[in-house]
Amino acid sequence: MKTKIVAVTCSAFIALLACSALIYAQELKPIKLPEVQKDGGKTLMQALSLRKTTREFSSEKIPMQVLSNMLWAAWGINRPETGGRTAPSAINWQEIKIYVAMQEGLFIFDAKAHVLNPVLAQDIRAATGLQDFVKDVPVNLIYVADFSNITASEQDKVFYSAADTGFISQNVYLYCASEGLVTGVRNLVDKPALAKTMNLKPEQRVILTQSVGYPKK
Repeated sequence: MKTKIVAVTCSAFIALLACSALIYAQELKPIKLPEVQKDGGKTLMQALSLRKTTREFSSEKIPMQVLSNMLWAAWGINRPETGGRTAPSAINWQEIKIYVAMQEGLFIFDAKAHVLNPVLAQDIRAATGLQDFVKDVPVNLIYVADFSNITASEQDKVFYSAADTGFISQNVYLYCASEGLVTGVRNLVDKPALAKTMNLKPEQRVILTQSVGYPKK
């Protein structure tokens, strides 16, 4: 009798957790990013002088305006008439997607609408790297390549997506240097586990991740 009661209680608890997660997922809505501010900041040469990798971050949240500007600098549309981006893309495949992991949940950056669309109502920051600090960084970017968008050999798909991610992540470096943020890109991540957590399709590959925040005080 006790065993049955415990089993029923556990089942009810699991159902309650699932229900709570579903409700929270329904509450996670798209975030319309503020209009990009394209003035201000340091000169290019100053930003290059300050560009560096950091592994020590403050837990201070990044304002939405700053996040908006950074995502546009990374991979936004700078030529609306053609859909051209701020970073080059081989044969204009535009196969790289930027996922944004924050405490509030996981989002994907829609450059055309300049919106963060919800993916998971779950804080997965700890899964974006093997170092302890990643779980407390306010923003972790996850660069995902969709190989179905690339008409090339498997070897070239890997090469092009890696090169395109490098261009985008360097834009983030320069923006951070210009605006007093700190950042660090990394390959030290359990990519299969992260892809599973993100519910990625087989043709989608995690290429790199990148932490962004304010300097640790």
